[in-house]
Amino acid sequence: MRFFNILSTVVLVFTTATSTAAQTCPVNLDFTKRYLASDESVRLCDAYAGKVLLMVNTASYCGFTPQFKGLEALYEKYNDRGFVVLGFPSNDFFQDPRSEEKVREFCDLTYSVKFPMFEKSRVAKRKAEPLFQALGNEAGQFPKWNFHKYLLDRDGKIVGSFGSTVTPDNVDLVKKIESLL
Repeated sequence: MRFFNILSTVVLVFTTATSTAAQTCPVNLDFTKRYLASDESVRLCDAYAGKVLLMVNTASYCGFTPQFKGLEALYEKYNDRGFVVLGFPSNDFFQDPRSEEKVREFCDLTYSVKFPMFEKSRVAKRKAEPLFQALGNEAGQFPKWNFHKYLLDRDGKIVGSFGSTVTPDNVDLVKKIESLL
C-alpha cells in the first residue's frame, strides 16, 4: 500500500508539473520550428520564453536586406540582457527563392548573422503559417513586405508591430526594446 501511495504521489507531481509547464508557454511561442538549413528543431517556448523577442520575416533579395546588419547589431548589443532576434526567411514576396542552404550562406558571409534563423516560413495573411497567423492576429497586422518586425515582451505578448520601413536603429523601436529589458 505504501508503494502505491508513493507511486500515486509521483504521478500526481509529474502530471501537475507537466500541465503547469504547458500552461506557462505563451501562445505566440507554442510552436516548433526547424533551424535554417538544419535537421534540428526547437520548441520556441523552450528556447525563448522569458526573453524579449524581435521576430522578423527576412529576404535575401530585397531593398530592406541591409537591415540584417542592424538586426545583428541589436542582437549583439542586448543579447546578454535577455533580448533575441529571431529571423524567418520568406519567399512570400518573391525575394528569397534560394534554398535554405544558400540563404544561410548569404546571411553568414554577407552580414555575419549570429542571431537564430529558422526554416523558410509563410508570413503573408493569405497563407500565413500558424506562428505568423498567431502573431498577425494578435498584432492586428500581418507582414505586407519583408522585414516586418514583431516585438514580444518577456511574457510572449506582442507590444509592437513595425513595418519594413522601420529600421533596427529606429529610436522608438530601440527605446521600446530597452524599456522591456
